[in-house]
Amino acid sequence: MEITQLVVSFILVFNILLSLTIIFLERKNATATWAWIMVLTFIPIFGFILYLIFGRKLSNKTIFTWDTKSKLGVKTAVQHQLRDIENGDFFINDPRMYQYKDLFYLHLRNNDAIFSQDNEVNIFTDGNRKFNSLLEDIENATDHIHLLYYIVRSDHLGSRLAEALIKKAKEGVEVRFLYDDLGSRSLSRKLVRKMRHAGAEVEGFFPPLIPKVNFKINHRNHRKLVIIDGKVGYIGGFNIGDEYLGKDKRFGYWRDTHLRITGSAVKHLQTRFILDWNQASRHDIEYNERYYTAVPAGNVGMQIVSSGPDSEWEQIKHGYIKMIMSAKDYIFIQTPYFIPDESLLDALKIACLSGVDVRIMIPNMPDHPFVYWATYSYIGEMLKAGATVYIYQKGFLHAKMIVVDSKIASIGTANIDVRSFRLNFEVNAFVYNETMAEMLVDEFEKDMEHVTNLTYSLYQQRSLWIRFKESISRLISPIL
Repeated sequence: MEITQLVVSFILVFNILLSLTIIFLERKNATATWAWIMVLTFIPIFGFILYLIFGRKLSNKTIFTWDTKSKLGVKTAVQHQLRDIENGDFFINDPRMYQYKDLFYLHLRNNDAIFSQDNEVNIFTDGNRKFNSLLEDIENATDHIHLLYYIVRSDHLGSRLAEALIKKAKEGVEVRFLYDDLGSRSLSRKLVRKMRHAGAEVEGFFPPLIPKVNFKINHRNHRKLVIIDGKVGYIGGFNIGDEYLGKDKRFGYWRDTHLRITGSAVKHLQTRFILDWNQASRHDIEYNERYYTAVPAGNVGMQIVSSGPDSEWEQIKHGYIKMIMSAKDYIFIQTPYFIPDESLLDALKIACLSGVDVRIMIPNMPDHPFVYWATYSYIGEMLKAGATVYIYQKGFLHAKMIVVDSKIASIGTANIDVRSFRLNFEVNAFVYNETMAEMLVDEFEKDMEHVTNLTYSLYQQRSLWIRFKESISRLISPIL
């Protein structure tokens, strides 16, 4: 009996010490601190092991070789644009976009996101159209093909893409393929070896030093980028797998948003890829002008903005908040997950209470149960504040899109959740162009033909069991 009491006392004292350790390590984030202490309370000692795997923030000093930006001329261009804005010399082709120059400045100063305004953009909301276009661009490549995806599967689409890359590699085109090691854990090693044998370079992002043991598992490269010959770029939500073509019975039709870009913004996609590649590979990409051959193609203004656990600021989230606070008429949002932190939630509530038409569209089916129920918890608050909420019924809604006042928009890889803001490596295109914004609004309105309207009165009718699941999920939402 005394031995049992000693063991219990030891566990209690040790658990208190571990809790104090978490409080010290998470001292800047009280919400996450309480969530992890709750985990430690219910799962003594082992909960701290989970924290070491899933909770620790990475040091930005150990991830990327930041002098790469200087070598690529990014710092010089950023300083030039910052001076122009500060001195009132910043020229914008579309005078209607001058009202957003503080948003330009925010991304320039804190993310080195150069503003370009000579781009042409095509929008894809259907996987078949996106991948047909991508495969055609790959077939036409003559110099290099750079790809980065979070999820790559070895199914029909994955094999089709791999064969296209193998063909180009054998033709002498440089092929570099970077995938996230966790997201692409089902990727066939045989397929990877086949691509490498053909001459393609293939690397995993944050692979484990010891098989099956990866202490960086919580920090995932969620970006999806393709750059072809330095002239064509892709960015958005589609990964590589048959489900993104609507062939998975569980999800049905897959609704996403992806952009094909030509123009100077491709140079900034290229820089983002090179930074990620040089972190993952022992064979760094050195600066070469042929990687930066993009030429003016249109009149769309754009900034390519990155964020991640290496960032000093939650840059994409800050961009979202700045967009929301600039809204005068409406804000349209599509997101598979809606787990905002207090700052973003308050910004959206203030917009609603100020008379801005806030519309949020989320999917009707979960791909992660806790995330799904946490989403409904926060959606309830938005309904109470006066937002209009649509539940997409046609299939799975995976788009990450915000449009404000038919003037500015953001499309990319970042969901509206704490994971995207703090834990994942993400990248978004912030677009400043009325025509593009109106096209995205049109797509949103087409999707409204396949939704049900969740009203506050309907939300209040949910069962006690659903309320319980929402409450538990919300408690752990800061660490989901």
